[in-house]
Amino acid sequence: MLRSEQKPFEEILGYLEGEKKIFILGCDGCAQASGSGGLPQVLEMRERLQKEGKKVTGQKVVDFLCQKALVASGLRPLEDRVMEADSVLVLCCGVGVQTAAAMIAKPVHPGCNTINMGGSRGEWQGSERCMECGDCLLEYTGGICPLTACSKGLRNGACGGASNSKCEVSPEKPCGWELIYKRLKEVGRLDVMKKFVPPKAWNKMRPRPEMLSTSLWAIEQGDELIQEGVG
Repeated sequence: MLRSEQKPFEEILGYLEGEKKIFILGCDGCAQASGSGGLPQVLEMRERLQKEGKKVTGQKVVDFLCQKALVASGLRPLEDRVMEADSVLVLCCGVGVQTAAAMIAKPVHPGCNTINMGGSRGEWQGSERCMECGDCLLEYTGGICPLTACSKGLRNGACGGASNSKCEVSPEKPCGWELIYKRLKEVGRLDVMKKFVPPKAWNKMRPRPEMLSTSLWAIEQGDELIQEGVG
């Protein structure tokens, strides 16, 4: 499970500046369990955006947004509403945002940050990965995570060492920033590459102190911690 929480509403509105029509995507998997992007949160976001003068062309909650096949099949009946929108706001973890961006020929905005729970999450068949950095950067990179797509984790552009579109660190791997450039060009958002992304607060990638005292954390750590009375 990837735990997420919604970004501040003011930050989301900043992403949507200049856009009038929005389609909202939610996830009935981890985001629903996190209370950040299930049906109640999607309907609440719809109402809040409408109060701000936005037209919500539609919404959809997909069982698991990290699954490309489910995204494609879930949105197929709503294709007209998706294409009518200026962009898609996605309320879920970073993996779901990346998956949606890969499947939808529209600008995609992240509505949540993914919170680190310690350890590592399970693998899935898609190539999308999330480092649970606590401050999602996908708004500025076309829905491709620079921390995972770039072997060096660069946040403000390519290093200059790529050759034939391949990474100099991992020659079998495509240059992450070339992928980002192509994606931004496809959706007409190359202008965001002019924005400087401030240095990351890496402490946000640590599990939060309040999480370490919960029964959930104790259960994941094993019986020993439960017996010691953690949570």
